Amino acid sequence: MKLLKWLLGIIFALVLVLGSTALWLRYEFQRVQHTPLDETTWDKVSVESLARVNEETNACDQLYPNKKAWFGDLHVHTAASYDATSFGVTTSVDEAYAFARGTPLRIKLMQDSPEDQPPALQIRAPLDFMAVTDHAESLGETRLCYTDEAVAYDTLVCRLYRGDIRIPAEARLQSLFRLASFAIFGQDRSARVCGYDGEICRRTAESLWRDNQRSTEAWHDSSVDCQFTTFHAYEYTLAESAANLHRNVIFGTSTVPQSPLSAKDAPEPEELLKWLDTVCLSGNENCDVIAIPHNSNWSSGRMWFPYSNRDIPIEEQRALAHLRARTEPLAEIMQIKGDSECRNNIGSVIGPTDDLCNFEKLRPANETIPDCGETFGSGGMMLKGCTSRYSFVRYALSAGLREEQRLGVNPFKLGIIASTDTHIGASTAEAETDYRGSHGNDRNIQDRLLSKVEVPGDIATGSPVRFNPGGLAGIYATQNTRRDLFKAMRRRETFGTSGPRIAPRFFAGWNMDADLCTNKNVVELGYRQGVPMGSDLPVAPADARGGPVFVASASRDPAEDSNPLQRIQIIKGWVDQLGNTHQAVFDIAGAEPGAAQVDRNTCKVSGRGFSELCGVWQDPEFDPKLPAVYYTRVLENPTCRWSHVACLSLPEAERPASCSDPELPWQIQERAWTSPVWYHPTP
Repeated sequence: MKLLKWLLGIIFALVLVLGSTALWLRYEFQRVQHTPLDETTWDKVSVESLARVNEETNACDQLYPNKKAWFGDLHVHTAASYDATSFGVTTSVDEAYAFARGTPLRIKLMQDSPEDQPPALQIRAPLDFMAVTDHAESLGETRLCYTDEAVAYDTLVCRLYRGDIRIPAEARLQSLFRLASFAIFGQDRSARVCGYDGEICRRTAESLWRDNQRSTEAWHDSSVDCQFTTFHAYEYTLAESAANLHRNVIFGTSTVPQSPLSAKDAPEPEELLKWLDTVCLSGNENCDVIAIPHNSNWSSGRMWFPYSNRDIPIEEQRALAHLRARTEPLAEIMQIKGDSECRNNIGSVIGPTDDLCNFEKLRPANETIPDCGETFGSGGMMLKGCTSRYSFVRYALSAGLREEQRLGVNPFKLGIIASTDTHIGASTAEAETDYRGSHGNDRNIQDRLLSKVEVPGDIATGSPVRFNPGGLAGIYATQNTRRDLFKAMRRRETFGTSGPRIAPRFFAGWNMDADLCTNKNVVELGYRQGVPMGSDLPVAPADARGGPVFVASASRDPAEDSNPLQRIQIIKGWVDQLGNTHQAVFDIAGAEPGAAQVDRNTCKVSGRGFSELCGVWQDPEFDPKLPAVYYTRVLENPTCRWSHVACLSLPEAERPASCSDPELPWQIQERAWTSPVWYHPTP
């Protein structure tokens, strides 16, 4: 009997402890439940400038009438971003701007001891422009958890986020558990950290946003030297069913909303776009803004799912299409988490296989993936689920043609850029041979070469070895000022590269000279006889000689050790009269594939290559009755991929499994993509 009483007592005590623990955890992880966007509050957000200088500048000392290619990065994260800090990153906004201008940066992590000597990075050549785009989500939470006097400091969530409490797991997973401590709240907030209405976190986020603005203005060169242009910006980070719907919000002036609207307050992209339109574009004559979607390759077809496919009234479809066209003129085609141009083996795309679509894929290029068809999927951020043509820029451009026929407006009339999405504050897109990772937790070479890392809570799947150094944004403008660069972004006279500073040009017209490439004034004549990238072809004149004429040229990266160019291609997209999506790829200048090689053992490049290329081309399959979209892709000769360079640097016995993975490419072809030119049949 005594034994029974003793056992019952133990059981009761265990139940009491477990019950108390459950209640305590429930208390510590209380949520501020998401409520629908309060438009009456958000539409009254102050829109102003913290700058103390005149927004307008005098003309720069250097003007370029035929426009110059300016290179920059519109996607950079610092320690203000909750995911960067969870990986231990300490880089400030000022340090990120300083790095872009040539100051070396040590990749210092919070867990480093005073004796550690973190690796140092230095950009090869200063950038011309940049935006720091820290996540609006958990912006306030991150600051509060590191503020000793904050009420939130000693909460369980903050202690987990700082790493004061370590989960029983290997060291390399600790940063992922730290990330999960906030990510598990999804679109909600922690009531213990943010207060029961979430207001503490919103107010703290506003304070950090003001700090970002002050740094952005401090680094902006408004003198006639025009050495460096900065843009006020942040990232809107929405995931729906583990599918990516992120946008970078880029402002054209220093006049900006003084509270950044996040996905926690606007859980639909269109809510963000409506708010930007209301408070900025329509609400303040000094405010201008665009939103740039990125990582559509992770979106499970949701990023550019057509409005005409949605079960909503046609008036609403048309209104949303107009909103999208007004606020999203650009797309980010490439960054550290892969290429979003195209993918092979999507059944709903008609046309020959494009082997160059296998470039920098997070899911292996030979993986058999079902086609989502005319639906969207889920799990893209987990590298799971179906794949969709609406996840890739090339097919979104064609979908826009179809939407225009149905709705009278093209919501996917997208210019092209690329960027890094670095989470260490360092825009090192050109560092293929000295890549040091992008997230802090991949600073060590063995961690960079990991094939797969699961983020706890089924939030995402990382593949560090399939990440890459990212890309760069290119803009054609007469001078390096905020006003001129932003106007160029609005008119889509932009391009992206996978890292090298390749400068592509693309013009189209009806009667352009067939020998234009032999003329030293090819650029001037291109503007005079045609329209540049990002434009619509005008109506064909009566004396048009057949279909439109395209002129594409490119110059290699000017660095002494840069790789030569191989060829220029024109990619065409269209939708036939039955609604089928088509693609075609045409080589128009340069050498054939195989004219240059790279040695697998030494990474030495040999064979034919070019410093400059130019080609004049007419579409042999032109159908004047069908709308079409054309853009160019410029390719360098093949080189070793960063992962292969890293593997070769290790003794064979220390090389991880990824070094012998036959599905992981060992060589790549760096490239540039221009914004498109659109053809519309004469009404």
